[in-house]
Amino acid sequence: MTAPDPGVPGPSPDDEPETASPTPPAPPAPRSWSTLASWITPSLASAAIIAAASGMGQFAITAVIGDVAAAFGTPGAGSDLSAQLGVQATTLGIALAVIRLASLGSLPGAALADHLGRRRVLLVALTVGLVLTGASALAGSFWAWVALVALARPWLSTINAVGGVVAAEEVSSRYRSWAIGLIAASYGLGSGIISIGRSLLPPGFRPVMLATLVPLLALPWLWRTLAEPPVAERAHVDDGLRSLPGRVPTPLVPDLLRLVLVTFGIAVATGPGFTYVFVYGESILDLSRATMAGVVLAAGPVGLVGLLLGRWLADTTGRRPAIALGLVGSAAGFAGTYSGAVPLMFAGYLVGVLAGGALGPGLGALGAEAFPTRVRATVAGWLAAAGVVGAVVGLAAFGALADATGGFGGAAALLALVPIAALLALRGLPETRGWELEGHAPEAAGTALR
Repeated sequence: MTAPDPGVPGPSPDDEPETASPTPPAPPAPRSWSTLASWITPSLASAAIIAAASGMGQFAITAVIGDVAAAFGTPGAGSDLSAQLGVQATTLGIALAVIRLASLGSLPGAALADHLGRRRVLLVALTVGLVLTGASALAGSFWAWVALVALARPWLSTINAVGGVVAAEEVSSRYRSWAIGLIAASYGLGSGIISIGRSLLPPGFRPVMLATLVPLLALPWLWRTLAEPPVAERAHVDDGLRSLPGRVPTPLVPDLLRLVLVTFGIAVATGPGFTYVFVYGESILDLSRATMAGVVLAAGPVGLVGLLLGRWLADTTGRRPAIALGLVGSAAGFAGTYSGAVPLMFAGYLVGVLAGGALGPGLGALGAEAFPTRVRATVAGWLAAAGVVGAVVGLAAFGALADATGGFGGAAALLALVPIAALLALRGLPETRGWELEGHAPEAAGTALR
């Protein structure tokens, strides 16, 4: 397909193109803080803090799933997977798949942000999601814990989708990949806080799940500082709910389907790749909690390097090359992590983190730039749903293949082929580097593709 000239909006959400208003409203006064980078507005900073809280809530599940299995299962002294984990790998895979599947609720949640506003949806999702996650500390059985965190997951996943939209809408094309990278880095920071905190808290899953309630203390400040992005306000976001949540106009469906396939391919690898890492490291490779916390701590700067690399690639070579690098790196990291050797587990995990960081800015920017404001959050919800389905498929297949083969190595090698195949869908997407969102003033001539 033919890309529009840089510096102008992408396709219209309707069958007929939109026309610009002859007297567009004056842009709002700058809202940046002088003590921060000029492109970091109070709303963007608030969205980053909310993303960190979401990272804490979601990564806590990954960090303690082995503790939950040990607390409610029957670990033994044998060498088979069931004896080492406390429950069958298939059972563990089903539980994790159920939790991921619950994230499909983020599709209507994100779509509501196109009707009710980004700010309202983010604040409600943060409150409900963390309350339910913290309540799982009181669970009396394995499946009761699964039920509580599954109920929390749609709310936290909605934060992921809408937070990225806020980041894209708060800044111009020049800084968009930076803003999206900030949200991704904040999510990673929240994950790191939980990982390190787990090594310092008393043993067991309950203290970690209670710790996820701490970000709720910031709610009064977030209520004051988080505002609706100006571009969403100027688009007159419809609150009449005239269409079903999740509906996207027909002309936009082909590109949406391509993005869905790319996101699905990524999630098939990253879903089990990151979710099983604590169980694999501690239960299979007999690594200590402190060692695993150190691995995650090392992943922090590696992920930051990945974000910077992805931002540079997205802004210099284009959004699609950055995404392609992330797809290949995610596949390689996944296969290496579960190859059976401790050094390869460390290296593979860090390669996966690097690739995931490189993916974020380009994928987030392309998803925002290729679609108009009135459906942008809805598109983000569809991509979140595609990630959920991919992760569910990956988790269920990974556990089943591990049981069938007696280990994780072969399962990882097979599933790593899926993100490679997703490169075919990426080829059909437009290159949106330099595109502006409607409502933003275009950058100076000659700088859009710089």
